[in-house]
Amino acid sequence: MLNSLLPLLIFAALAVGVIGALRRARLWRQGRQTPVVWAHLFLMPKRYLNDLHHVVARDKAMAHTHVATAGGFVAAMALALVVHGLQWRNPILGGLLLAASAVMFLGALAVNHRRLNPPEKLSSGPWQRLSKSLLAYSVGMFLISLPLVGVAPTVLGGGVLALILLALVAWGLAEMLIGMGWGGPMKHAFAGSLHLAFHRRPERFDDQHRDPNSSERHDAHRGSRSTALFPLDLTAKVLGVEKPADFQWQQLLGFDACVQCGRCQSVCPAYAAGQPLNPKKLIQDMVVGMAGGSDARYAGSGHPGLDVGRHHGASNQAIVPRLVEAETLWACTTCRACVEECPMMIEHVDAIVDMRRFLTLERGETPEKGAAAIDNLIATDNPGGLDNASRLDWAADLEIPRIQDRPAGVDVLLWLGDGAFDMRNQRTLRALVKILRAGGVDFAVLGEEERDSGDVARRLGDEATFQRLAERNIATLSRYRFQRIVTADPHSFHVLGREYGDFGGNYHVLHHSTFIAELFDAGRISVAAPAQAETVTYHDPCYLGRYNGEFAAPRQVLAALGLEVAEMARSGYRSRCCGGGGGAALSDVPADLPGRARIPDMRIEDVRETGATTVAVACPQCTAMLEGVVEPRPRIKDLAELVADALVEPVRATNATSAPSQSREEEPA
Repeated sequence: MLNSLLPLLIFAALAVGVIGALRRARLWRQGRQTPVVWAHLFLMPKRYLNDLHHVVARDKAMAHTHVATAGGFVAAMALALVVHGLQWRNPILGGLLLAASAVMFLGALAVNHRRLNPPEKLSSGPWQRLSKSLLAYSVGMFLISLPLVGVAPTVLGGGVLALILLALVAWGLAEMLIGMGWGGPMKHAFAGSLHLAFHRRPERFDDQHRDPNSSERHDAHRGSRSTALFPLDLTAKVLGVEKPADFQWQQLLGFDACVQCGRCQSVCPAYAAGQPLNPKKLIQDMVVGMAGGSDARYAGSGHPGLDVGRHHGASNQAIVPRLVEAETLWACTTCRACVEECPMMIEHVDAIVDMRRFLTLERGETPEKGAAAIDNLIATDNPGGLDNASRLDWAADLEIPRIQDRPAGVDVLLWLGDGAFDMRNQRTLRALVKILRAGGVDFAVLGEEERDSGDVARRLGDEATFQRLAERNIATLSRYRFQRIVTADPHSFHVLGREYGDFGGNYHVLHHSTFIAELFDAGRISVAAPAQAETVTYHDPCYLGRYNGEFAAPRQVLAALGLEVAEMARSGYRSRCCGGGGGAALSDVPADLPGRARIPDMRIEDVRETGATTVAVACPQCTAMLEGVVEPRPRIKDLAELVADALVEPVRATNATSAPSQSREEEPA
C-alpha cells in the first residue's frame, strides 16, 4: 500500500506546491517591473550557504539548528523523490535517506524545544505548528524508509501503522511543499532563496563573508556595503510608494522572505523606546498589503501602542493609513540596525523611505517640524533657516583659509556641515581646526558657498530638495581643486561619499576620526599622556559604523590618547542609535506616553553600565541627542575635542601638503 500511495502523495504535493509558487510569483510581479537576470539564480547557492549563514551564525545555536533542519529536509526530500517517487530503491540510497531524516529530526527537536517557551521576539501561530510539522515529516519518512535497508519490512507493509506513517508524511509535505507556495511559514524558504538571487543590492554580498569582529582593514570607499538610498525619478507619475504595487517587484519578493525571527524587532531603537514601530510587523504589513486582507492573523508583537487586527490593505490600495499608520513610518531613525540583523537581508529602511517620499512629495504630510526644516532648506539651504553667510561666524578669530583664495588647490577640503550653526558643535569644529594645523595639513573651507548636504531632506522623503542641494553642491565643488574631503559629520560623510555619485559627484571623503588616526599613524601629531586615569566609552554613530563600516579608526584615536576604553554591550555594528537619525528628531512622534521612553535616555543607560565618566562621540547629532539627557550623566566629548585637549607642541613635517591616504574599515573592538 505504501509503495503505491507514497509516490502519488509526493507528486501531488509537488504539483500543488508548484501551482502555489506560480501564484505567489504573480503577487510579486504586481510590483514595478525591472529587468530579471535569470543567470543570477546560479549565485543563489553561494549566497545561501555562505553569505546568509554568516548573518544567521551570529546566533550559533540557531545556525546549527537551521543547518540540521533545513539541510536535512532538502536532502530527505530529494532522496525521497528518487527512492519513493521514482521507485529507485537500493540500500545505499535508503541509508542516505534515513540519515537525512535523522538529521532533520534532531534539528526539529531543537526547534520544538525553543518553541516550548519562545522568546517574545518570535512570532507564534503557524510558526508553532511548523515546528511540529518538521517532526512529523522526519519521523514518518524515517520509519517508512526503514524497509529500504531491510528493517521491519512486514510491519510497514500495510494496515493502520502504515496509514499513520503516511499521514505523518502527508502532514509534513503539506507544510513543507504546499505551504511553501501557498503562504504558509515555509514560504520564506522559497521566497528567500529567490530574494537572495535577485536582491536589489547585490553589492551587499561582497562583504558578508567577513567577520564583523575582525580587525581586518578594508577600503571604505569601494562601495560594497551598498547603503546609499536609490535615487527617485522625479518625472514619474507617482513619487514614492503609495500602495504595495508601487514597490519594485524585488522588494515585494523580499517582504515574503521574512522568517519572523524578530531579530530586527530586538535591535530597533524605536521599538525599544515604545515608539509605534516594529520593523518585523511592518514587513508583515507589506505582505498583507501585497496579498490582500487584514493583519488579524499576525501572531507576533505589533507596533507599540497600536492594536493588531484593525488594519487591512490590498495591492492597489493606499498603504497609509489603511494598512500602516503614518506615525509608524516617522518613528524610524533609519539606523539600519534592523537591516544589519536580518538573516534574510531584507531592506526595511528602503521601504520606509519610499513610503515617506510619497507622504512628503505627493501629500505634503511631513510632520510639522520636519516640514519646517524642509521649508528652511528650500529658502536658505540649511534646515535652521539661518543666513548662509554666517556659516563661518564662529571662526572669525581663526583665519581659516577659503578655497576660493587657493587657485592652485588644497589637499583637504574641510566640510563643516550644518553643525557650523550650532554653538555646541562649533567647539568640535574649532578643535578639528586646531588638530589640522598641528598636523600641518593643507586645508581650506567653502565658507558661505557650502550648503546643506541634503541628508535630512532625503530621509524625510523630500527627494526633490535633496537632489537640488546635491546638484548645487556638486556644481560648487567642481569649480575647485582638492584631493579629498574631511568632515566631522557622519551624515555629510555618507551623503557626499555614497550618494552624490548617482548625480556625478565622486569624491574621496574621510570622516575626521579616520583622518585623525592617519595623522597619528604618520607621526604628524602627538599628545600628552592623560593626567589621571579615566574610563571612556565610545558611541558608534550609525552613519559612520553600520552605514560605512568605520569602527576601527575612532578606537585607534582613543588608544593613541592613552585612554582606557570600556565597550558598551551594544557597540560596533550592534550599536544602539542615539535617536537623531533619519529626521526622527523632527518627526513629532510623541515620546511622553505611558510605556514610552527617549532613545538617548536608553543609550545613556548603556553608558552607565560601563562605569565610564566620558562618552566619546563622533557625530554632531549624537552629541546633541546625548547631551539632551537630563544630568547627572557622563560628559559628552567629540573625538576631536579629546585630541585637541591633549595636543602638545606640533610636529611639523617637511611636506605639509598631505597626510597618508590610507583608509580604515572594520570593525568593532
